[in-house]
Amino acid sequence: MTQSEITAAAVYELFHEFCAAYGAEWARLNKCERLYHGDHWHGIPETDRGEPRPATPIIQSTIENMRADLMDSYPEAIIVADDPAYAEAAELLSAAVKENHTRGGYSREYGKLTHDLLVGGYMVQETGYDPLQNGGLGGAFIRQVDPRGIVLDPLCDDVQDCRAIFKFRPYPRAWFEQHYPGQAAAMDADSPALRPLRDALLAPTDAESILLLECWQREYDAEQGRCQVHMQKLAGGVLLEDSRGLKPEGYFAHGEYPFVLTSLYPRKGSCLGYGLVDMFERTQLYSDKLDQIVLKNALMASHNKLLVTGASGFDVGDLRDWSKEVHKGENLNGVTWFPTAPLPAYLVGYVQAMRESIKQESGVNDFSRGMTSGGVTAASAIAALQEMSSKRSRMAARAIYDAFEMAVRQEIEVEREFCTLERSVLPQGGARRAFCGKLMQRKTALGNWVPLEFSVSVKVQRENRFAVAAHNELMLSLVRLGMLTPDIGMELMLFDGKAQAQALMQKKLAEFAAQAQSEAKGDGAPSPIAADQAQSAAPRA
Repeated sequence: MTQSEITAAAVYELFHEFCAAYGAEWARLNKCERLYHGDHWHGIPETDRGEPRPATPIIQSTIENMRADLMDSYPEAIIVADDPAYAEAAELLSAAVKENHTRGGYSREYGKLTHDLLVGGYMVQETGYDPLQNGGLGGAFIRQVDPRGIVLDPLCDDVQDCRAIFKFRPYPRAWFEQHYPGQAAAMDADSPALRPLRDALLAPTDAESILLLECWQREYDAEQGRCQVHMQKLAGGVLLEDSRGLKPEGYFAHGEYPFVLTSLYPRKGSCLGYGLVDMFERTQLYSDKLDQIVLKNALMASHNKLLVTGASGFDVGDLRDWSKEVHKGENLNGVTWFPTAPLPAYLVGYVQAMRESIKQESGVNDFSRGMTSGGVTAASAIAALQEMSSKRSRMAARAIYDAFEMAVRQEIEVEREFCTLERSVLPQGGARRAFCGKLMQRKTALGNWVPLEFSVSVKVQRENRFAVAAHNELMLSLVRLGMLTPDIGMELMLFDGKAQAQALMQKKLAEFAAQAQSEAKGDGAPSPIAADQAQSAAPRA
């Protein structure tokens, strides 16, 4: 066997060890997705073919409302240099990171991440560098990784301590023939590890799909006193790429796994976590079972039974014909209606109480959904009620922000290492300027280049409309009281098109100033109308 075959065999052996430990975890993720999509009765045998199977999507509604809160808390990175002398570099870096997220579609990735966190119990973000981004100039990225397409070391509870991390995705053989033409012929067929990625509703007939496997391994270098991370790509038992040959010093200079994992409800001894489906699965199933009992009783009550004895003299088929007005028989005492007994009145209330318990215990109650009673209509009051009732959502948002901050720190290091070509970025309130990784380094007195240190904080880029309305009302009140000038109030307000409004205000102010200046040169004094316009447009001291 060649060295590459020995390496591939060792990697696949470790991969199958991890997959064997993940069997129950993949089953749990599939179960959570089924319950989220309303398939509550999956795997429960039917005792009667005619029994109803109602499914009230309380869990799905709860998750979607909590996702809406998290989407309103979309994060934005604020980067500040530790040394004020390098504030300009931090400003350009903030603009570059913001454009990376915009062009890389992090908003879509964020939506997928919130779904993974609430349904499956954990979300995985990957950081890296895409040389094709920004028109071929390159750029760092943060992407979502499907939890069913990644396996971590089952022996570790910290991502950075894993022996290896495997990320995998299926591709048809034709894809490998295009990208790896010299190695595609030696690749074997599909692997059983592909099953977690399959859609349950799809039945692919292509048996030539092959699993593309990325093996990330982090090793400690005792001589240098630092860790190195390496990546190998394999498919069909063939080693396709190995970063050890291209970059022996490590795939990334930061020496960390490029994955950030966040769990909603952590599990002891594991990197993974539980989600809302795991917490409220039994309550949902019991609620559906009670719905089944109520609905089945209603169906039975709509078909009351008629008991007819042989001594009555009535024909059963004749009695079934409701179109007849006259029926012939011998004895009415032999004909009796057998009604279905009604269910206790408290049962219906108990069903509703179980559904409300899911909302209350998950923190997604009526207040957090914007549903209030007692005539509460003021935006500030609704925002206050939502703020007090969305503690669970804020806790999940805080966990997301911590993970986002870690991912942005890795993104900064990736930009520092790989961004060698200058690209144009647009800082806030300024013109476009050139940015490259060299700006994040400084030259010492000895002539060495050392990296600049930056502090990363996270703020909310988007907020719900009630909180925005309350904030804007406060800014307008401060402007009316004279505590803020109109231009500062405009800067602090939140609404769509604010940048365009500010640009139009500056343009109008410049026109008034130019008109007043030209009239002053013409007759020595500006016209009263131009003077009033310039005075009203200028900010108050």
